[in-house]
Amino acid sequence: MADDSFSVGGVALRFVFALLLVALTFNPSGHSYFHWVAAGFPAIDAVKALAGIVLLIGWVVFLTATARSLGIIGVLLALAFFAALVWVAVQFGWLDTGNTRALTWIGLVVAAAILAMGMSWSHVRRRLTGQADVDEVDSR
Repeated sequence: MADDSFSVGGVALRFVFALLLVALTFNPSGHSYFHWVAAGFPAIDAVKALAGIVLLIGWVVFLTATARSLGIIGVLLALAFFAALVWVAVQFGWLDTGNTRALTWIGLVVAAAILAMGMSWSHVRRRLTGQADVDEVDSR
């Protein structure tokens, strides 16, 4: 049976794994799967294919959990929330819109935060409401 404990550390760990997944797939530093494959494109060797499949598995796990937990409305609300935060940062001069590298990293962190929320939301909802999310299972 799964461990029912839930903590801020658990959410932080989910965020770290989501950020790793997002940054390993693409980041503006030039050290990512995207850049690795693009450098030798169209040739792809077995190691690049294996790494791509591992990343794809990670994306499927995170996106499936996020879609089931937050749904389309939840993801849109999260995107709107983070967009408003970025807007506030731009309005107060904390963020320069001309700095595409910084904007890219912010987008990656936002994507990771939404994926981490998706992985954690069922636990948060259970804590707030006392109701657990259950997948439908045919008992026959």
